[in-house]
Amino acid sequence: MRILLVEDDTVLADGLTHVLGQSGYTVTTAPSGAYAESALLTQNFDLAILDLGLPDMEGCELLRRLRARKNSIPVLVLTARDALEDRIKGLEWGADDYMVKPFDLRELEARIHALLRRRYGGFGELKVGRLVLDTQNRQLMVDGEPIILSAREYGVLEALLIHAGRVVSKDRIAQRLSAGNEELGDNAIEVYIHRLRKRMETFGVKIRTVRGLGYLLEKDIDG
Repeated sequence: MRILLVEDDTVLADGLTHVLGQSGYTVTTAPSGAYAESALLTQNFDLAILDLGLPDMEGCELLRRLRARKNSIPVLVLTARDALEDRIKGLEWGADDYMVKPFDLRELEARIHALLRRRYGGFGELKVGRLVLDTQNRQLMVDGEPIILSAREYGVLEALLIHAGRVVSKDRIAQRLSAGNEELGDNAIEVYIHRLRKRMETFGVKIRTVRGLGYLLEKDIDG
């Protein structure tokens, strides 16, 4: 899962990036509203964490622009502003949740998971064929036994499972797997797809290539 963290406090941003990274999230940090707006226009994220006190614009203004473009990404406001008026303003302008600093990391992660669960249909587990994805613990299982995958293999499979039955483009997969300025080429994605395809076929899951569009994961009716 990809998170955009819009936060100009570098110490806090680095700390949250580390903590959320250990929980399996891929975090992109944006130190300003303009940087965040550019990232949201050019990349796909599963959730945004937004500070209101940004150096170049109000966080609520960024939120207003985001919703004006009909972007429905879940937004969790994380701010030191605890006034009732600020809470109301943030929610009225399109925030999905509002937390005040200082905060408890466990609560933050619980709220992140709740927003992601709500976005993807209230799932706790996703099942295709014999393959089960436990989204809360970020674990893949087959017949109750865990499947060991590399971080990037897991990221590819997670993207395909969340959108099972629908085509996922190479660009979307590459964005989910990229960290910082590191880019992932088409050839690398094809390698991961090839590895996963061979393993998933034994679990009643098929990964199809839709030429010119991307990849589609579905139950193998012949398996």
